[in-house]
Amino acid sequence: MTRVVVVGDLMTDAVARAKFPLARASDTPAVVTMHGGGSGANIASWLAVEGSEVAFIGRRGADITGRNRDMELMGYGVDARLVMDPERPTGTCVVLVTHKGERTMLSDPGANAALSPEDLPRDLFTAGGHLHMSGYTLINEGSRDAGLAALDMARRAGMSISVDCASAAPLERTGAEPFLEWTDGAKLLFANADQARVLTGRDDPSAAAKVLTAWFPQVVIKLNTEGALWFSNNRSEPVRAPAEVVDRVVDGTGAGDAFTAGFLPAWLDGKPPAEALAAGNALAAKCIANLGARPRL
Repeated sequence: MTRVVVVGDLMTDAVARAKFPLARASDTPAVVTMHGGGSGANIASWLAVEGSEVAFIGRRGADITGRNRDMELMGYGVDARLVMDPERPTGTCVVLVTHKGERTMLSDPGANAALSPEDLPRDLFTAGGHLHMSGYTLINEGSRDAGLAALDMARRAGMSISVDCASAAPLERTGAEPFLEWTDGAKLLFANADQARVLTGRDDPSAAAKVLTAWFPQVVIKLNTEGALWFSNNRSEPVRAPAEVVDRVVDGTGAGDAFTAGFLPAWLDGKPPAEALAAGNALAAKCIANLGARPRL
């Protein structure tokens, strides 16, 4: 089994689900719940619960929230390598869900923004392993050096590398050209349709994936209710897999992270792309049937 090392963000998600249309400058009844979050930590948690050997590298505050997030990761079976920040709090994301299910996120990275190259455990970067780099680590200026150092260490160790695009709005603020330059050498890119559009200017996901194979040998585009597609630089047509039917959507937060965690083990085992896509879609469906972005303990 290939050990997966995830470098990324650890957050607490405060999810507010509005019961009615938002009353601007006034009150709207809502249900507010707190959950472990952070794209990188979510991916590591789903990988561990599904049986992968996984380590997570990140940073947390010296607060009760950070301790709880640390214990959660260990409860999932993650080898959590978290550095405690003496000054910054554990990151927090406010997830605002409208009565129609649309999500808007307000993020305070907290301790995540201080991740440094010195925080990277050298023993995790060994031949035969796989590094998954959260795009948030690269997009955030404070943690960027750590992300670049991790990518360099993985290349030197001969590890395979995958990266994701984080979120469309911060990716657009950062710019496509720097992101593509930083992730040079990665074998696999995960993006959704909006993120692929930011990187390529192409509205059609298949066309965007084809363009992206100029930088990445393999590209996966997540298409929400339409499933996902995989494209490589030696094919003329993408491989597609439909989304799984979900009887009741409880919470879409973290579904893309769960997809990544479902896809990676099958891909690392050399399974056909259609099988890896189906595994990703299956775990995403499992996620959206749960409350929060993490597996149930």
